[in-house]
Amino acid sequence: MSKGFEVMRIRFGYVANALGLWDASPSKSLTFARYSTLSEDERLNKLHEVTKDNLEHTKRILHYNIAHEIQLYRFSSSLVPLATHPEVAWDFVTPFKAEWAELGRLVTEFGIRPSFHPNQFTLFTSPRHDVTNNAIKDMEFHFRMLEAMGVVDHAVINIHIGGAYGDKNETLLRFHQNIAGLPKQIKQITSLENDDKTYNVKETLVACEQEGMRMVLDYHHHLANLSEEELDASLLERIFMTWQRSGLVPKVHISSPKSESAFRSHADFVDLEFVLPFLKTAKALNQDFDIMIEAKQKNLAMHKLVEDISSIRGVKRIGSSEVEW
Repeated sequence: MSKGFEVMRIRFGYVANALGLWDASPSKSLTFARYSTLSEDERLNKLHEVTKDNLEHTKRILHYNIAHEIQLYRFSSSLVPLATHPEVAWDFVTPFKAEWAELGRLVTEFGIRPSFHPNQFTLFTSPRHDVTNNAIKDMEFHFRMLEAMGVVDHAVINIHIGGAYGDKNETLLRFHQNIAGLPKQIKQITSLENDDKTYNVKETLVACEQEGMRMVLDYHHHLANLSEEELDASLLERIFMTWQRSGLVPKVHISSPKSESAFRSHADFVDLEFVLPFLKTAKALNQDFDIMIEAKQKNLAMHKLVEDISSIRGVKRIGSSEVEW
């Protein structure tokens, strides 16, 4: 690339499963119903067995990422079965100290950016105290996994704001009250993402700015749930600014619709034409950022999108999952 041109660097990653690896799901489960049928000894053995498999499979996936120079990876939230179930709650760290440490070593040594994305029930907008308490427990569970790996400093736990409960303004006030119950060290690595039905880009950004939290822009969600304000360079700059104090580059979620009639659903792969307007907006800022691919074909969709973006004039591929523009 010619001297004098500003360069924007983008890294790409994917979620949980590396498709193509045989029998490598990191999300093997154990239902409470099945757990309840087992004897006391069998229960603990089964919890250990499933967790050990998930950690071993995650290690294999990390080796895949290393081999393919993938520096962005979202861990499965289902690594540990029944970790937050009130009738189970067990020590999932001590018996697997070596396994957690090995995952952390790989993440740190090879510069992989780790994250978690708890499910939609982990929210801080509910008027019910038990829902908020369960959300805090779930966030603590994800934090403990990052802590066990020793990768808290460069990790992100990403959540949505939650429901509207009939009155967005009142609910947002309650969100700010409820999120105050989250331990400080966990809140420091928590990001908020705009969603496809309720809280749009502008509303999520304002909440992040008020709380001093980072915002993950989901471009597909944005087009499914438009703000009154256009997603131009100035708004994107504000979103990226929420990452400034963290020392981490901003992160964006990318996917494209399955179809016009199923617009909110994720397609198998990412349509370059769908995401190109966003990429051009980002290019105006020349700000490095990371893209998490949320397509159904996961790592395969990521590889294809990197190839597609690399065909754009002015884009230079500098690795298996990284480009300069």
